[in-house]
Amino acid sequence: MNKRILIIQAHPDRERSHYCHGLAAAYRKGAEEAGFTVEEIFLADLEFPLLRSEDEWQQPGVAADIEKAQERIHWADHLLIVFPLWMGTMPALLKGFLEQTLRPGFAFSQEARGGLGGRLLKGRSARVIITMGMPALFYRWFFGAHGFRNLKRNILKFCGIKPVRHCFVGLAGANRPQGRQKWLERVEALGRRGT
Repeated sequence: MNKRILIIQAHPDRERSHYCHGLAAAYRKGAEEAGFTVEEIFLADLEFPLLRSEDEWQQPGVAADIEKAQERIHWADHLLIVFPLWMGTMPALLKGFLEQTLRPGFAFSQEARGGLGGRLLKGRSARVIITMGMPALFYRWFFGAHGFRNLKRNILKFCGIKPVRHCFVGLAGANRPQGRQKWLERVEALGRRGT
């Protein structure tokens, strides 16, 4: 099967020299070597406004970059979302992107908000890679991985995306070259599996 994978590179900096970019490139390399079709969205390159009311969220019209992103999400079988942990959760740019993109009528039916109704992105899976300055175990056990859990349960699974797997890359800024290389190899292997 030719799996279609969409990488959502959610590092807010337009510079493409961050470890998040290296991890996404490693995943892409593995996926393409396995014969999967891969596309990528760089959120830092997109232009879209922040939503400021529920009325704006309910409106059918979206910015051109958001419409293109929705087309790519609809096309994909699997999503890879890569971002750095900022203040315990996703950067604001990613949150703004998800609010703009995963709207009623695209990601879920209106009835889904009341607990019933369709999750319109069923049939897709996801992996979330989060880099962080703290040890990953500390994030997982002391903080309960609350930023990831919110993304997984309240956003992705709510839209029907499952399973949602994860990698927490701790001490990303302090990792020695050997540790960084091990993560790149591990992520490349995940890309080869398409998971």
